[in-house]
Formats: sequence, C-alpha cells, structure tokens
Amino acid sequence: MEEEFANLNSETKSEKFKSFLLNKKKEIIIFLTLVILAFMSFFIFSEYKERQKKGLSKFYNSIIINYSDNNKKATIDGLIDVVNQKDSTYSPLALYFLVDNKLIRDRKKINDLFDILIKKTTLDNEIKNLIIYKKGLLNADQVDESELLKILNPIINSSSIWKSHALYLMAEFFYNKNEKQKSREFFDQILMLEKPNQEIVKEVKKRISRDLSE
Repeated sequence: MEEEFANLNSETKSEKFKSFLLNKKKEIIIFLTLVILAFMSFFIFSEYKERQKKGLSKFYNSIIINYSDNNKKATIDGLIDVVNQKDSTYSPLALYFLVDNKLIRDRKKINDLFDILIKKTTLDNEIKNLIIYKKGLLNADQVDESELLKILNPIINSSSIWKSHALYLMAEFFYNKNEKQKSREFFDQILMLEKPNQEIVKEVKKRISRDLSE
C-alpha cells in the first residue's frame, strides 16, 4: 500500500513538472536563448577586444619605430590617437613617450591627455598614481601651491607606493620658493610614513641635515 502511494505521489509530481514545463515553455525557451546569446556576446566581445589590442600594439610600435625629427607631427598625432583609445597598456606608454621626448609644448593640451588617463581610463591603482605623480612633476614649475596640491592629493591622501614621491615633490616645491618651514613639514611626513621609499628617505635626511637643520 505504501509502495503504491509512493508511486502515485511520484507520478503526480512528474505530471505536475511536465505541466509546468508545458505552461512555461515559451518563457523557458526565451530564458535559454538569452543565456546562450549572453555567452556568445561575451566571447565575441572578448575576441574583438583582443584583436583591437593587437591592432593598437602594432600601431603604437610602428609609431615609435618610425619616429624621427622629420615626422614629429605624424608621431604626435598618432600617439594622441593612442591615448584617446583609453587602453590600459598603450595609452600610458603613448603619453610617456610624448612627455619624455617633449613633443607637446602646450601645457593645457598635455594636461588634457593626462586627464584622459586619470579620469577616463581603467587602470591599476598604482599605474594611475604614477600618472598623477608624473602630471604633478610636469606642472610643478608652472602652478601655485593649491594647484599642485590638487593634482597630488589623491596620492598624498592614500597609502600608495608613490606617496613618498608626491610628498618629496611638495617639499622641494616649497624649498625652491624659500618656504623652508612648509618644506620641512612635508619632509617630516615622509620620515613618519610606515613604508617610505628608502632612497627618498636618504635624500630627505641629507636635505634636512644640510639645509633645514635648526
């Protein structure tokens, strides 16, 4: 009797499940179709991004290899285009090349390129902090205290590996303006860091001992 009841119960559940599938057939088909399309879209997009990356790599390398004094404009235009691609690898490299070779003299234009990387490009945090530091370094001799702090504050207010560098830049900024008290304050902040850059610590101690000791 119990076995018959169990079989009946099982058949009832099976019928209910079949009925559920029949009633929800359309929804199930739509759901499965969407899942398949999502997977297909993911793989197609991944392949597209990979091809795009390879294409950008060839384009960037071609620009660098062919760079000479005779084709500066083409080099500048090409590298600006690479920066505007907002690629995590080649956009920073393009900007570094422009900066290191002093190819753009217009400070606003170069700062705009920095901001494309800092504000609009997906980057590892420390890569982004390095770019912020480079922007501060480039502008240090042209801006006032508040503007330089505005640039460097994202690093100064963090635990970044570039924090020592940013503080050192601020300290030297004030030292060159003969504001020695402010300079000393930033040097002291470096010495109080939990994990400062040791090479910078050596330079800080030399500077304090030589020029800022009371």
